[in-house]
Amino acid sequence: MIVVIDYGAGNMRSIEKALAYVGAQVQVTDEPAVVDAAQAIVLPGVGSGGTAMARMKERRLDVAIRLATQQGKPFLGICLGMQLLADYHAEGEVDGLGLFRGAVRRIPEGPKIPHMGWNQVLPTRSGLPIFAGLPGDAYFYFAHSYYVEPQDHGCVAAVSGYGSSFCSVIVAEHIWGTQFHPEKSGEAGLQLLRNFVQWVNQ
Repeated sequence: MIVVIDYGAGNMRSIEKALAYVGAQVQVTDEPAVVDAAQAIVLPGVGSGGTAMARMKERRLDVAIRLATQQGKPFLGICLGMQLLADYHAEGEVDGLGLFRGAVRRIPEGPKIPHMGWNQVLPTRSGLPIFAGLPGDAYFYFAHSYYVEPQDHGCVAAVSGYGSSFCSVIVAEHIWGTQFHPEKSGEAGLQLLRNFVQWVNQ
């Protein structure tokens, strides 16, 4: 069972439907006990990092997420969900989940913010399961004003450009993160989610 964590930050229906479409058994939950029993976890979300962390702490979902990742369960963070994995979020100056060393920063002034629409995702590492069956110049759908800046550049798996280059995919052992929304990214997004489901089922 793949659990999608619902902490009140956006509509979970689209990611639930997309995962089910590619063959996953999916459950949406805000219950830590369900997260504890999950085979794998997806953390989606849009909006404010500070509000999201506060909501997760209220439900003790932050504790459940940290425990699950310590146990090595496959984990996918999407958009805000990827940003929350870092140590620090500049929006509201709040601590994140701390699953990898790094900070979340606002896109510098220049291009229109938020970054909305389709953009190219360019892998920086080869042979990763997350990119199986995808071309090296695939386009995905973005909607964000902040980006992740990992301290360890070795976990950066792909970059995209918007004014300047930024990390759009992280892969750190059993943790995957995408700044874009695979569930809104057509066939390329479905293929990435299919890769996640296949990886979970190995």
